[in-house]
Amino acid sequence: MKKIILMLVAIHFCLVCQAQLKVQSLLTEDLHNPISVDATTPRFSWQITADKRNVMQTAYEIKVGSSGSNASVKDVLWDSGKIPSDESVYIPYKGSELKSGKRYFWQIKVWDNTGKASGWSEVAYWQMGLLSPTDWQAKWITPGFEESIEQPSPLFRKEFHLTKKIRSAIAYITAHGLYEARINGQRVGDAYLTPGWTSYNKRLQYQAYDVTGLLQEGNNAVGAVLGSGWYRGHVGYDPTPNLYGKDIALLFQMKITYTDGSTETVVSDDSWKSSTGGIRNSEIYYGETIDARKEQAGWSTASFDDKGWSGVKIGDFDKSVLIATQNEPVKQHEVFKPVRIFKTPKGEQVIDFGQNMVGWVKFKVIGKAGDTIRLSHAEVLDKPGDFYTANLRSARSQDMYVLNGKGEETFEPHFTWHGFRYVKVEGYPGELKPEDFTAITLYSDMKVMGTFTCSNPMINQLQHNIQWGQKGNFLDVPTDCPQRDERLGWTGDAQVFSRTASYNMNVHNFFAKWLKDVAADQYSSGSVPHVIPDVIKRKGSEPGGSTGWADVSTIVPWNMYLAYGDKRILQDQYSSMKKWVDYMQSKSKHNLWNTGDHFGDWLFYSVNDDNDGESAITSKYLIAQCFYAYSTTLLINAAQVLGKTDDITYYTELLAKIKKAYLKEYVTPNGLISSDTQTAYVLALQFDMLPEDLRQQAAERLAKNIKGYGNHLTTGFLGTPYICHVLSRFGYTDVAYKLLLQDTYPSWLYPVKMGATTIWERWDGIRPDGSFEAVSMNSFNHYSYGAIGDWMYRVVAGIDTKADGPGYKQIVIKPNPGGGFTYVSADYETNYGKVSSHWKIDGDNFLLDVEVPANTTATVYIPTKDSNTLMEGGKPVSGAGDIKVVGPEGGYVVVTVGSGVYHFSDAR
Repeated sequence: MKKIILMLVAIHFCLVCQAQLKVQSLLTEDLHNPISVDATTPRFSWQITADKRNVMQTAYEIKVGSSGSNASVKDVLWDSGKIPSDESVYIPYKGSELKSGKRYFWQIKVWDNTGKASGWSEVAYWQMGLLSPTDWQAKWITPGFEESIEQPSPLFRKEFHLTKKIRSAIAYITAHGLYEARINGQRVGDAYLTPGWTSYNKRLQYQAYDVTGLLQEGNNAVGAVLGSGWYRGHVGYDPTPNLYGKDIALLFQMKITYTDGSTETVVSDDSWKSSTGGIRNSEIYYGETIDARKEQAGWSTASFDDKGWSGVKIGDFDKSVLIATQNEPVKQHEVFKPVRIFKTPKGEQVIDFGQNMVGWVKFKVIGKAGDTIRLSHAEVLDKPGDFYTANLRSARSQDMYVLNGKGEETFEPHFTWHGFRYVKVEGYPGELKPEDFTAITLYSDMKVMGTFTCSNPMINQLQHNIQWGQKGNFLDVPTDCPQRDERLGWTGDAQVFSRTASYNMNVHNFFAKWLKDVAADQYSSGSVPHVIPDVIKRKGSEPGGSTGWADVSTIVPWNMYLAYGDKRILQDQYSSMKKWVDYMQSKSKHNLWNTGDHFGDWLFYSVNDDNDGESAITSKYLIAQCFYAYSTTLLINAAQVLGKTDDITYYTELLAKIKKAYLKEYVTPNGLISSDTQTAYVLALQFDMLPEDLRQQAAERLAKNIKGYGNHLTTGFLGTPYICHVLSRFGYTDVAYKLLLQDTYPSWLYPVKMGATTIWERWDGIRPDGSFEAVSMNSFNHYSYGAIGDWMYRVVAGIDTKADGPGYKQIVIKPNPGGGFTYVSADYETNYGKVSSHWKIDGDNFLLDVEVPANTTATVYIPTKDSNTLMEGGKPVSGAGDIKVVGPEGGYVVVTVGSGVYHFSDAR
């Protein structure tokens, strides 16, 4: 009996030990159970959890099968065997060739650094997409009727009969234009503005949906409604239609698998029918008009009578450009109710939703047939308090609804969106009631990754504004603004904000997709267009090649590699990176790039009547030379990661020549830079353009310049992202905090003080007297200046990754107290799990709480000079076996730790 008890205890102990190590969050191509993957060697990632410190993975085993349950993979196709490795992200599949449209199942088991093994994880799956054009049995279809100038949204439908019990069904859908699909009257999926925006003539995404639950034995119907969207709608500077084509078309293919193993396919072909319905016109810039009197109720159900419908035409469109969707789709997110409903001094009926956002308004109404309601959208009110839309330029941004008079009606747009906080309502029959109106936000479905809070409410509002600027402008592509007649993928905006974006949300797939369009639309010369997708190119012209904008081709791939540790982004973009650097070299003479048109330090501080030289004008060619060097540096970095030794040698030699030419042209022997501006010194120091012996004096000049402007910024789009980083790097963190906390123009907190809920395009979009900047360019939701968020996470909170341990495999936690803050808390969800840095000043005590995820290590810098007074968990750090004291460094005690939660304290 005693032996039995001991055996049971031993078994229990083993089970407990095993339970301490678990594998979770299984992802394929960075997605949870995706059903349309076109990477022929998909990659797997997972996270490890444990209830003890210093857990590292030492080996893993992956099984892939053609079937499976929650508990196990069956019909194993590939078993990796036990692989000695601490890698747990982006592990490539190495089994037999994968088949188009086939679903696969996988699970993972790991071993830790004590030799313990986890149990097998739950089973995850992925499904391959349609890998070849020949996999598409469907035909492109266009309306069979003659479209009117108004271009009402076409409806397509088809009925079909199913005689067997259904096991599964996958629908593959795309369009020229935008689409919403329905089966048996129910909406397919929860994505909006599909198929998204790409360089359509080269890359057109399709989406895959599991529609098993929408089908039934017997009669069924499938339908789709289309909008003009980016494809043929008015888009660009001088809004131009038909940039990709004049047609509007649908491609639909659904594979049904029955319980007996047989299959059936329903496709778009000449058996479909077409008509129009309630959506009479829909444009991205102008809004959507819906006439409920023309709606065809039940048009996507099998019981609908479509005798009056037209047939369809077959379109001969290229299927070789079709690609699976790589990034998260646009979805609906937060909803807002009115915070007040009021009349302006002009007597306008206006609803204030309290937050500048992107999306649309949904409302309920009862009225007579023919009653027409118009919603106009605006970001701000003018000085007297009236509705203000002048800054929208030609974008009407109006939705119009015509009632059918059949009781309570609900209206919601489909193929447009608006940037707004305020909505003017005209023609509404009756009183405006808060319960009848809802504002719905739309943006790409990126997972929130980071949070930052501190003891300063103004900075917390700034962080709020940064996040909402990202939400509003990360709508399938990184747009510059969401409200006026632009909303384009401006490259300069994206590159300056990309690292901040990665702290707020998971933008890995978002940027990986968009960067492929950067490469696709890059000119053969190597020049990069100003906007991606490129919709401002005119015949015979190449608008592009601006420094700081075209450098998106090198900066964003490198930032994504640092944030996520994904080599494939560098592999995919390397040719584009190299072409851009080679373009700059081709335009240079004696390694000096001083030609071409450049935006320069866009929207820098300037004075209209500048008699004293107060405007902070930085030479565009000086800036170009700095970014020429920076892009070359990043190309060298990428070459080192990818093992391209010849390129490392060549471009390292080129870099030395670029910097030498810069010094000769722009810097005096004493270190004075010819453009004596904040941006000039920031770029010189950030990109290491100066020799070591001239750097500190340059930092001193920078600090003096800032003081000369009363601790105000004078930088524009290109200098602003780096200014606080440079100040901290060279010992002027106190000056960086003064800039951060400045609340008069120009500064980050000036818009906050003026009531902003997003980041403005201009430092003074609204002047202190309530007047506006020029209507030609004055967006109140423009994320570029939100790039300060990167410094707040990396320096104030202190969360960063080592370049040789990217993706937070090797973490740095180095808080920089200052600014009068009494606490700062930042959390960041990496591919490995959560990293936290929470610091607090409590009287004479400095407290630092740190969390490090399993399978990573961290170097932690605690602001103290004496390791003997440093405690962790109430015990001296010097005696802790799982914490290694490296030593003092620049006012910090440096320690290295493994995974776990740590509570450091120091009595100052």
